Amino acid sequence: MSNRSRSLRFLTTTAMFMAVELVMWLLHLGQVPFGPLNMSLLTVPVAIGAILLGPTAGLILGGTFGLTSLYDAITGASVLTGYFFATHPVHTVFLCVGMRMIMGLLTGLIFQGLKKIDRTKIVSYYAGAICAPLLNTLFFMGYIVLFLYQTEKVQSIAASLGATNPLMFVVLLVGVQGLLEAVVCCLVAGSVAKAVSKALHM
Repeated sequence: MSNRSRSLRFLTTTAMFMAVELVMWLLHLGQVPFGPLNMSLLTVPVAIGAILLGPTAGLILGGTFGLTSLYDAITGASVLTGYFFATHPVHTVFLCVGMRMIMGLLTGLIFQGLKKIDRTKIVSYYAGAICAPLLNTLFFMGYIVLFLYQTEKVQSIAASLGATNPLMFVVLLVGVQGLLEAVVCCLVAGSVAKAVSKALHM
């Protein structure tokens, strides 16, 4: 396959995954209300794209995911990020968009590294897939703890949860949610990416 053909396939396939991401968001298929946050399944197309197309696609798809999250923050569709945007708009852009771009990039890089040492040619797909939700939770909550933990809203949530420190706050807020996201993304994204890769000899 020529470089031009590879570039064209990369662009069209990335655009397709971006469309899937946007359709899931528009139809509310990727956001499940879970307390003050939404349990997000929008990491699934990011993971599949990052695995099949590489870290650059992961970066782009993570950015697409992040822009939908930022829109929800601006419109107030998300309670927590809506508060952050009203009080700390610059931090909210980094939180919603920047963290998701890094998540997508690293998912692609980690998969590429794992694939080189995966003798089964199966484990790397599921391990790569689970990276997306785990990194998403890590970066999102990590940013909140580092830069927004002392805000009135976060302190109110922490108090309502009975959290006495940032680590306890994260565990109590996203423990079950994060686990569900990881399981779903691992199974769905890993299976789809492996099947597509085998079918298209990618």
